Amino acid sequence: MAAYFFDSSALAKRYISETGTAWVTTIIEPSTGARIYVAAITGVEVVAAVARKLKGGGISALDAAAMLSQFHSDYGSEYRVIAVSDAIISRAMALAETHALRGYDAVQLAAAVETNLRRSALGATPLTLITADTDLLAAGIAEGLLTDDPNTH
Repeated sequence: MAAYFFDSSALAKRYISETGTAWVTTIIEPSTGARIYVAAITGVEVVAAVARKLKGGGISALDAAAMLSQFHSDYGSEYRVIAVSDAIISRAMALAETHALRGYDAVQLAAAVETNLRRSALGATPLTLITADTDLLAAGIAEGLLTDDPNTH
């Protein structure tokens, strides 16, 4: 069974129409049976992305409300939310130092690496880190993760 770890830059594409939206929507479609993992902080980041788009005039208040309603529903039912534990924070600090990542990107990568390790220990297939952030993609590759960029689809 396919497994994906979506960072905020990629997951937001499911709710805000932009390059990669159709591809992301296809992967996340529940009928595919794929496991979709997200770090708990992704909830805050996606809501913030929609709010910023509204504030900047890129979407209407009605569209923003619909996007947020759908996101809250999906967040509670379709995604496997990875808690940001002390272990993930420790790993994130090391990853931030190693790869010169922004703080939340380091947390996203730490959660992806930790989730991949847990899946591997159970004999499950590796997950693929999905991100539209080039620095995070490079760091994910360096950490041995499979990666993909929705902006290339």
